[in-house]
Amino acid sequence: MHHKLLLCLVVVACTPREDAAPSADTTATSTAPRQAERLHSIAGFSTPESVIHDSVADFYFVSNIAGNPSAKDNNGFISRVRPDGGVDSLRFVSGGRNGVTLHAPKGMAITGDTLWVTDIDVVRGFDRSTGRPVATVTLGPQARFLNDLAVGPDGALFATETGIRISAAGAMEPTGLDAVFRIQGRRGARAIRDSALSAPNGITWSAGRMLIASARDSALHAWTEGGTLERIGNTAGGADGLDVLADGRIIGSSWADSTVSVVGDSVYRLISGLVSPADFGLDRRRGYLVVPLFQADRVEIWRLP
Repeated sequence: MHHKLLLCLVVVACTPREDAAPSADTTATSTAPRQAERLHSIAGFSTPESVIHDSVADFYFVSNIAGNPSAKDNNGFISRVRPDGGVDSLRFVSGGRNGVTLHAPKGMAITGDTLWVTDIDVVRGFDRSTGRPVATVTLGPQARFLNDLAVGPDGALFATETGIRISAAGAMEPTGLDAVFRIQGRRGARAIRDSALSAPNGITWSAGRMLIASARDSALHAWTEGGTLERIGNTAGGADGLDVLADGRIIGSSWADSTVSVVGDSVYRLISGLVSPADFGLDRRRGYLVVPLFQADRVEIWRLP
């Protein structure tokens, strides 16, 4: 049984209607884009949590938790999907096969030939072409719910620790470990431990600073190495994915209002009516947004205007 209540990823408020029809919302402000177009809706996944575009091989990787997000059950897997919506390999990397350990994969990042993914309390590396396991970075007892991943300007990995645990019964239990880890040279340490950092989830680097969105509230923070955490604006609340468009606009997915929105100084919707939109991926080559729908077990590909 999948624990699909998964906190509404810490947003205890909403459980969006699963029959809600996805749509583009252009009414929030006069500067909102004209319309986003849904191109594909792909079924057959198992609690899909994150998507990343491999721009070299031109595939989308999709991480699948396939169970309790905190359980070390070795049944998680990573799918490989084509931009035309076809599934190239449902279990390109699969826990329990070919020497792979993978429990509950979440956020992903790519450096060189390695696909990195968070897995509860470690970060695992796989060959992006073959799926072969190549590295495991252990972060110790301060890591219990590693979530999103981002690559810093010097190639270091940054991983959010959301500070929760999901019990066997599906209940969310705060751990108080909310932090961001910095990983370099197969070793990691907490880079940010701040009282303002509440359930950090989505993370991305842009213009020399790291952007961090909260899964618990609407806070959007920025941080530079050696600097302090600064609140720079708001999300729609209950944020999951976070990224920056080519024109500099920050976009984030929200479990609180079932949207992907432009966030920051103001918030307006790009796509609404999404069922539990998790950590989306950007295909910058085509202008596609690839959104995993956590509770619906499917992935949608949208064309941004």
